[in-house]
Amino acid sequence: MKVVTSVTSFNDSVGVRMSITYSELDENTGTVVSDNQRIDRVVTDAEARALIDGLKEYAQGFVDAL
Repeated sequence: MKVVTSVTSFNDSVGVRMSITYSELDENTGTVVSDNQRIDRVVTDAEARALIDGLKEYAQGFVDAL
């Protein structure tokens, strides 16, 4: 079983990129098979980009409140 442990999004030269970190567990024993694995994807889906933008706006509210 693979479990997502972190998700980060950022803008780079090709667009919005999402970095995903995950761990893989043995479903029967709960033993960690691999840890801190990472994949990167460019977000091309408009709905997913809108969700990312919404989360960034939410985060901006915290920064503006400082």
